[in-house]
Amino acid sequence: MAEAHQAVNFMPSLTSDRGEVELSGPMWQEIYLSGLRSWKRHLLRFWNDFLTGVFPATPLSWLFLFSAIQLAWFLQLDPSLGLMEKIKELLPDWGGQHHRLRGVLAAALFASCLWGALIFTLHVALRLLLSYHGWLLEPHEAMSSTTKTWLALVRIFSGRHPVLFSYQRSLPRQPVPSVQDTVRKYLESVRPVLSDEDFDWTTGLAQEFLKLQASLLQWYLWLKSWWASNYVSDWWEEFVYLRSRNSLMVNSNYYMMDFLYVTPTPLQAARAGNAVHALLLYRHRLNRQEIPPNLLMGMRPLCSAQYEKIFNTTRVPGVQKDYIRHLQDSRHVAVFHRGRFFRVGTHSQNGLLSPRALEQQFQRILDDPSPACPHEEHLAALTAAPRGMWAQVRKSLKTQATQALEAVEGAAFFVSLDAEPAGLTREDPAASLDAYAHTLLVGRGHDRWFDKSFTLIVFSNGKLGLSVEHSWADCPISGHMWEFTLATECFQLGYSADGHCKGRPDPTLPQPQRLQWDLPEQVHLSISLALRGAETLSSNVDCHVFPFSHFGKSFIKRCHLSPDSFVQMALQLAHFRDRGQFCLTYESAMTRLFLEGRTETVRSCTREACDFVRAMEDQEKTDPQCLALFRVAVEKHQALLKAAMCGQGVDRHLFALYIVSRFLHVQSPFLAQVHSEQWPLSTSQIPVQQTHLFDVHNYPDYVSSGGGFGPANDHGYGVSYIFMGDDMITFHISSKKSSTKTDSHRLGQHIEDALLDVASLFQAGQRLKRRRRGPGDEDSGHRRGFISNKTVDSKAPRTSPL
Repeated sequence: MAEAHQAVNFMPSLTSDRGEVELSGPMWQEIYLSGLRSWKRHLLRFWNDFLTGVFPATPLSWLFLFSAIQLAWFLQLDPSLGLMEKIKELLPDWGGQHHRLRGVLAAALFASCLWGALIFTLHVALRLLLSYHGWLLEPHEAMSSTTKTWLALVRIFSGRHPVLFSYQRSLPRQPVPSVQDTVRKYLESVRPVLSDEDFDWTTGLAQEFLKLQASLLQWYLWLKSWWASNYVSDWWEEFVYLRSRNSLMVNSNYYMMDFLYVTPTPLQAARAGNAVHALLLYRHRLNRQEIPPNLLMGMRPLCSAQYEKIFNTTRVPGVQKDYIRHLQDSRHVAVFHRGRFFRVGTHSQNGLLSPRALEQQFQRILDDPSPACPHEEHLAALTAAPRGMWAQVRKSLKTQATQALEAVEGAAFFVSLDAEPAGLTREDPAASLDAYAHTLLVGRGHDRWFDKSFTLIVFSNGKLGLSVEHSWADCPISGHMWEFTLATECFQLGYSADGHCKGRPDPTLPQPQRLQWDLPEQVHLSISLALRGAETLSSNVDCHVFPFSHFGKSFIKRCHLSPDSFVQMALQLAHFRDRGQFCLTYESAMTRLFLEGRTETVRSCTREACDFVRAMEDQEKTDPQCLALFRVAVEKHQALLKAAMCGQGVDRHLFALYIVSRFLHVQSPFLAQVHSEQWPLSTSQIPVQQTHLFDVHNYPDYVSSGGGFGPANDHGYGVSYIFMGDDMITFHISSKKSSTKTDSHRLGQHIEDALLDVASLFQAGQRLKRRRRGPGDEDSGHRRGFISNKTVDSKAPRTSPL
């Protein structure tokens, strides 16, 4: 999602007005601290680690083994082959009357050792099995015998009924690729966008790097990979996110939308009550590890480490770098409405408050006529300010308004009750969707607490949205939570006939607590400056959202192609028509096949993709010729995507090598060149992970419409897309209005044209109108008909369709 912007700006975060910031401590110390951080995390979750660490065995299996050994001993059999007798000899002699107790203790110790050895063997075997990635490189319909055998063994060693963190101890570590392979892949990726002269110069830098610095840097990185849980993820979090001094708004946060065509209830407080209750139900399941782990192909587990910080988490600003503060529990949410802050308890003596009780509390806030105190209304703009400025101001707030600040930062999450409606409207569908995306991404600059892990936004007409801070986790994690929330609040909790949450209010609940901010005089000017900066940044963002309804993933699969690769190649064609040139393209791919893996970059602008685009713009090329080149480009993209998922990508390895070079004070012109590159096109697919929660056949409109993020640079685009059901793709496009080179609506029209043009290459898509546009062609007008036969504000089904 928004990580591309952070990835290209982490170098400025390592510089200051006085020059480059020196990283403290030698390389050995940093490797040691990386491992120490990993082990501290393991110790803090010791009990959960124990319960999941014995998986696929269970604690009851120890009791079964102990009982079997005792039974054999009673039958005068010795399954230990004399080991228990030796253990008895080592135990203290408590006298003859304790002879039987010594036997029981010896049996227990032997059972424990045998049980531990069996579990260790299972873990090692499963880790070795999960290190095999040949299955990912094979088509599902032509699976090799090796992969079939592998699948059978994984089923045997995986156990039954895994919980969220069951596989953490069995996941392999992310491998460090060969530095020669990484440099070769890098040069291959930049060849389409560089002139011959620039490519020769870059190749020279690369050869010098391989000859002089690569082996030393690689050795330290290899050492870290064996000591720490992941050789790149902790540095990625620190240097790409936490050391960034830019505003979080637009640069780091991203948004997620509600259902596109339906709103279950128009009552703001009711929607807030059900949504907050559903989120807290998700947290409850998360704490009890009742959420099953994500499995590829229903078999290959993904790392679940990022789930730990969804709730009770705040990114706290620092002068040099931020840090993530995570609480084990929080029993309240912080609420913002019309410039006022409230603390709303989420639990009573009987447990979690019901949706109707939460609705009652939110309605009390909506009905509260008290005005905002001076400067309180715009206080949250500080969280949108540059991080160094906010860190300085926060020191004053921590002294003068300790309780109010703690109530916000210590909340489970932040809730913003917006005073305006949002969402798709019949009167102006295109403009209303664009405005919806814009307000989710930036709001008014002062009505989101951007430091919180996420802000739940509830609009006056009952529409929902989510604004998510990026450092603690990536989009699939928050997307998983958001899918659960929408499905639960709509289908399971439901609403009464009058639109209220089900159940009865609780008149005994105390009023929501109004937070009092004692703002010192010196903070007032900072708030004004922060608000001005947030409004400037907000007004410069151009958001455009459009549902493409001509076809979806079902058509693409009938063409025997990957839906993601299909869209990525169409994006290359659309961007070329928009800008008249090729550019480095950032596509996010997950590396959660490995322990604590996060993301890798797929460089989608390949030589094969460029050949296809040129053919499409060449009037002399026939459709069969274009189709052949398209298939080659798709195959290349799939190979890059799979390599990235297997830990064999380019960018994270080069990033980690660069960090090592900074610690060692080694100057590498090649690495400096690599990390000064810009990404004019940043893309990401938002996957729908829990299809079982939604009945897309009977209720096709009840699917999240995805979300978006800001552009990666001032003259670039941010494009995300989600496959809604089988026959629609929703695109979210962003750019800067200040740029004369970009226009989100223009690119949107090019994307639509490109998708239709590519589809028309296939026999099944010949009926689709094909239009060829040249670079820089003007938008032919707003799209029409994407809400035809749709109900914008229909009610949700009263009973679950599941």
